[in-house]
Amino acid sequence: MVKISDLDGKVIGLYFSANWYPPCRNFTEVLVGVYEQLKSSGSNFEIVFVSSDEDLNAFNNYHASMSWLAIPFSDVETKKALNRKFDIEGIPSLVVLQPNDIKDEATLSDGVELIYRYGVQVFPFTKEKLEALQSEEREKHETQTLTILLTNHDRDYLLGHSTPKQVPVASLVGKTIGLYFSAQWGVPCVKFTPKLVSVYQKIKQTMIENADEDFEIVFVSMDREQAEFQSYISVMPWLALPFGDPSIKDLAKHFDVKCIPCLIILGPDGKTVTKQGRNLINLYQEKAYPFTKAKVELLEKQMEEEAKNLPVSVQHEGHRHELGLVSEGTGGGPFICCNCDEQGSGWAYQCLECGYEVHPKCVRSVSGGSLVGR
Repeated sequence: MVKISDLDGKVIGLYFSANWYPPCRNFTEVLVGVYEQLKSSGSNFEIVFVSSDEDLNAFNNYHASMSWLAIPFSDVETKKALNRKFDIEGIPSLVVLQPNDIKDEATLSDGVELIYRYGVQVFPFTKEKLEALQSEEREKHETQTLTILLTNHDRDYLLGHSTPKQVPVASLVGKTIGLYFSAQWGVPCVKFTPKLVSVYQKIKQTMIENADEDFEIVFVSMDREQAEFQSYISVMPWLALPFGDPSIKDLAKHFDVKCIPCLIILGPDGKTVTKQGRNLINLYQEKAYPFTKAKVELLEKQMEEEAKNLPVSVQHEGHRHELGLVSEGTGGGPFICCNCDEQGSGWAYQCLECGYEVHPKCVRSVSGGSLVGR
């Protein structure tokens, strides 16, 4: 038992979580590591677990994996009051309270994102600390080069498929590079990879006709086992960082990769062109190259012109209701296509009754055939 008064003068993290939700369990592992590092260094940080578990046994098992305090499972009123006070809409959520902050002016509600992004460096979660970290982050992005991103003191090469098996990072300088964060265990990754392989090969084919340009992809593996990595890379025609390389975590943190698959595009100067490579591939396939703002604007204009020839409404064979054509300015917006399960933006066919949305290119009318390309 710990008295509430024992927490006076400490930075407190209210951790809203539950054992039954995988993202909570995943974040708990990360949070345990950060918490133990901070405690071993003598910091005045404490966490209080606010459980959303379904029963006492689940609560006890989950809390056993944590080295911090918890609101008793039976104290339902306090848990409800904390959820209401801090407007908790989803879990995991980490709300950070500063000592002597009576009006909650310094309270942070995005502790989960901050921990994932900065780790122990984010402590003590003050405005000044966050500004310093953000400034440091901006400076890193402004000064990034391909060599800084892809090499370390033990390695200056990438893995290739053919001889030589080791490809110097220096040989990629001046090329447009895609950093492909993916893993064989991720269903969306396995679905997207064949599409990326096809687009990559088509882009490389055009390179034969234009010797002034070049494109390469580097696989940044999030696989859990060496065998998974070896199996997955066998279907990829591009380069890769070695499995378990320390640069992998640094890259995921540097580019704030929250979900996979993720395709980060770097320009010939090594600077970030876009973090939306996956979305651009889905929308424009090989036409997206070289993924620059100017190219995307051109493609958007072309899409606007093509949309003028699309029917206002369709009967899609994969859905029972009529679908209406929408854009971001007429009720549309970013979406996940219900046909191919990939991202989309701009124009879409949408069901006003149930929210079903598909890319125009994915529509198969009941009369047969695709709407796009007619």
